[in-house]
Amino acid sequence: MVRYAEPGTAGTVDWVESGGGPLIAVPETVLPFWAGADGEETASDYDRACEVDGQAGLLPVGDAAALVLGDEPAATAFLPEHGTFVRWCAGDDERDLLASVPAALRTAEWGPETVWRVPGPVVLFDAAWPGGACEGTDHVRIPLEPGRYSVRTAHTQPGPETWLGLVRLRPLPD
Repeated sequence: MVRYAEPGTAGTVDWVESGGGPLIAVPETVLPFWAGADGEETASDYDRACEVDGQAGLLPVGDAAALVLGDEPAATAFLPEHGTFVRWCAGDDERDLLASVPAALRTAEWGPETVWRVPGPVVLFDAAWPGGACEGTDHVRIPLEPGRYSVRTAHTQPGPETWLGLVRLRPLPD
């Protein structure tokens, strides 16, 4: 994980970066089943993640599904107070970027809804890494409650030099 603000600074956020490919949020219960770019098969799990079109999509992993954050390899943080993955596409500094999130959420033009069922907490990391090895990499644990979530995406430009990708999660009734 990467921190752009000085440690101890109010509002410090943990960002996850990739080596150039998509990021993936895998339920903890099925982390060992995600092989990343490793494997004997002709198409690895990483290859499957790279084939996801658009800003987000689901891939089966074990008896669950992982959320692939595609489109571009932007640094990504999860802001629990907004239930949203924020993808830093362009912006001068973290403080200004994070300050623009509430307005971006209000004015975003959201794409179609996808429903994601999660068994509990997920781990966000570079899709190239095997799930069992993500602890030694750039990763963030996201303590989601088990259940169904609405997933919607948007690209926003809340300022002249600031562009964000948003992936919003909203709990759905079962």
